[in-house]
Amino acid sequence: MGKITGFLEFDRHDRSYTPIAERVKNFNEFVVPLSEKELRDQAARCMNCGVPYCHGTGSVEPGTPGCPVNNQIPDWNDLVYKGNWQEASRNLHSTNNFPEFTGRICPAPCEASCTLNIIESPVTIKTIEHAIVERAWENGWLPPEIASEKTGKKIAVVGSGPAGLACAQQLARVGHEVHVFEKHAKAGGLLRYGIPDFKMEKWTIDRRLKQMEAEGVVFHYGKAVGGTSPGAIDPKDLLKTYDAIALTGGSEASRDLPVPGRELSGIHYAMDFLPQQNRRVGKESLDGVSEILATGKHVIVIGGGDTGSDCIGTSVRQGAKSVTQLEIMAEPPAHENKPLTWPYWPLKLRISSSQAEGSTRDYAVMTQRFSGENGKVAKLHGVHVDARFQPVPGTEFELPAELVLLAMGFVHPTHEGLLKSLGVDLDQRGNVRASTTDYKTSVAKVFASGDMRRGQSLVVWAIREGRQCAASIDQHLMGSTTLPR
Repeated sequence: MGKITGFLEFDRHDRSYTPIAERVKNFNEFVVPLSEKELRDQAARCMNCGVPYCHGTGSVEPGTPGCPVNNQIPDWNDLVYKGNWQEASRNLHSTNNFPEFTGRICPAPCEASCTLNIIESPVTIKTIEHAIVERAWENGWLPPEIASEKTGKKIAVVGSGPAGLACAQQLARVGHEVHVFEKHAKAGGLLRYGIPDFKMEKWTIDRRLKQMEAEGVVFHYGKAVGGTSPGAIDPKDLLKTYDAIALTGGSEASRDLPVPGRELSGIHYAMDFLPQQNRRVGKESLDGVSEILATGKHVIVIGGGDTGSDCIGTSVRQGAKSVTQLEIMAEPPAHENKPLTWPYWPLKLRISSSQAEGSTRDYAVMTQRFSGENGKVAKLHGVHVDARFQPVPGTEFELPAELVLLAMGFVHPTHEGLLKSLGVDLDQRGNVRASTTDYKTSVAKVFASGDMRRGQSLVVWAIREGRQCAASIDQHLMGSTTLPR
């Protein structure tokens, strides 16, 4: 696709960032877009390969190469090269409801699977995707897609993260009455309350929500389903009222660190820390909880993934005295063995924009205990470990720690409340048991998708599962479906 010899004529050139000294002063996005000529040249690099792994295999198994939503990447690269941006937008939206989200925060497994990545210069797929959708919004090419006929069926979607939003939008577009129940004040899930604004400003979500509301989706905010919070809705009432229920509440149970001193104040889950800053930026109330701030403190981030990186960037912007990130895994190689890894996502050393802003990283580290004074954490006591995660004698160390953020992932969805009330079966990992064939749970007319079913994963996987879940619900209610899987 694109220009047949483009990959020989043009080098990879991606978006840049505003200087660190400038961007850490605020919580705004800082990616500098490419010009139209630069985008056209980058699209021209798509090389019309015989087997384009970039758009995925269609499998839903973990580790599958390429794009989880099966974006038809070579097609819209060709359209961008030819200047047909509107058709590129139509093509992109045929597989992905929210490319403005993935174009900002997806790690781009498609680029890892690009044939040109064999020589470490893949097509700038993520950048082109972002440019397509933003041009579509600017030019009014994304009007609400309002169903011409109503089916008379009512569906409740519990949770408004990317899986819930994708599921709701697809169902509304085929004529169902869709109600989304969200326990927080605004929709978006981790997109709104987990991803920092410097990675994705929240007007991008609000823009899409207006489109969905025009398509008929009804949002109910501050409405927890299950549990004992004030105004909580009994899930069994939803079973009586709605023809189908989609559980898309995400994976919210954070992995803990049960070591001596864990009870000291100043040690928090990342997802207690990050949402507070997002609420500050969004001018939302903190609902009376104690503020968690990194300002003037020695901050320790435990966990080397994206959430840990988000904690670093947020801490730096809050004015932390120092930020140290600890990872129990060994430091990965700077370069992967391409013949062994391509087209799969490789394990290699990556430096995020936040890590580049001013943090120290240490690998193969186990936290042994915390110590402090007057009930407040003051030090982290750690040791380096070998390949079997056994302590290496003589490598013990201490670090000043006035704020410790646990960013070690999530173990499963919250079981109390919604899931226990409904009585859905769980799998061996504690996720809601449902197959990718039909997304049906053990309870009649109840479906599940996204991280609540899959376990913690990427936004793009949540979108994929939400779309597939919608198709299964439509099939269940109507006997057939026109929704793509």
